[in-house]
Amino acid sequence: MTLDTRASDDDRQRVVELLQEHTAVGRLTLEEFTDRVDNAYSARTLRDLAVVTSDLPPLPEKPGRVHRDLLVIFAIAAVTLLLLGLYMAVTR
Repeated sequence: MTLDTRASDDDRQRVVELLQEHTAVGRLTLEEFTDRVDNAYSARTLRDLAVVTSDLPPLPEKPGRVHRDLLVIFAIAAVTLLLLGLYMAVTR
């Protein structure tokens, strides 16, 4: 995929969510946020979207996100083991 690839609605929404996070931490004023959201929604290509956020630094990883992801993985593993155990008990 290149920067000249057409942007999807999901691509635009991800950029708007990123802009919301940068606004929440004080990097963008509400006026800047509004202007950039307008530009994101009118973007045709990934290059157009990249321009909207090109001067913003990466956001730090949220510690809660990693913790939540680990809990989800653990829950999936536990359910899988439970279902495997039930299957083995039924098929004996």
